[in-house]
Amino acid sequence: MSTSTTATDTTPQQQQPNRQPSPTTPPPWRAPFLSHLTSLPPSSRTFALSTLHPLPPSLSSTSTPTPFSSTVPVLPRARTCVYRSLWAQLEVNSKNPAELNPPVFESDLLTFTTDARMEKAAEIVDTASEERIEAGGEMTGGGGPVEAVFWIEKAMTQWRIRGSAWLLGPDVDSEGAAKVREVLRQRMRRLEGKTKEDEAGWSWSREVTAHFGNLNPVMRGTFRGPPPGQPVAFPPGKGEELGQEVEDLQDELARRNFRVVVIVPTEIDQVDLSDARRARRWLYLWRGNSYHAREAGGEVEGEWEKVEVWP
Repeated sequence: MSTSTTATDTTPQQQQPNRQPSPTTPPPWRAPFLSHLTSLPPSSRTFALSTLHPLPPSLSSTSTPTPFSSTVPVLPRARTCVYRSLWAQLEVNSKNPAELNPPVFESDLLTFTTDARMEKAAEIVDTASEERIEAGGEMTGGGGPVEAVFWIEKAMTQWRIRGSAWLLGPDVDSEGAAKVREVLRQRMRRLEGKTKEDEAGWSWSREVTAHFGNLNPVMRGTFRGPPPGQPVAFPPGKGEELGQEVEDLQDELARRNFRVVVIVPTEIDQVDLSDARRARRWLYLWRGNSYHAREAGGEVEGEWEKVEVWP
């Protein structure tokens, strides 16, 4: 059972520290978010993903006329993506030929899949801090800021999820990707009754392959397509064609381009418009192991602070 505290006007000396919650404590936003999301068929679980696109030096230069301020050398980019699952909790799919990991963990980390050649993959890496970039392997890395926006019409609720994103590729088990695994593992919880021995039987690369297998053969084939965004005037490379089907889960070309993207949330913004006369809005802020509310009226539940704000 988790404990919660509310921010007050007491001085820091008067405040009592919150007790550390159990590591299996889920965040307060998790249940309502998943309830809304799972009310939709998998194909309708889409969201808008926003990233930051670094401007080329020629455009960010003060000597180059541009409608954008040279003091902000990035541009916003948004696109629609398909939510796949929470990390380490891929839903069982009878059509998925991949071996699945045993159920050892749960998490609050959202996943989607992408092609490493797409701009959003580069943006996730290029807008990360140097430390975060260095934490990655050759194909695994990232840490750049993102925002995912879900509109659940049935519930008349909008969810905005802000945090960092990480790309997981074929080298996810490598030494070079160790720090990325560490970042994600810190936000994963062992299921009740599971032990370190159970954890040892859980594989990062198996989880990535399971995501690849969860796609249908035509969708897997898109990772053997021509480079996304490249003018069609340029001929595709060897083996790169549209409309291919991939049955082999270890197809070299497709797997070289395939990435699972994991979003590590630090702020959740929920707006409930189901009552037109009484719209409500909550912010959920990740506080880690500080266990103190910082916002007026805020309540800490586990590692998260929840505060109601005006919509």
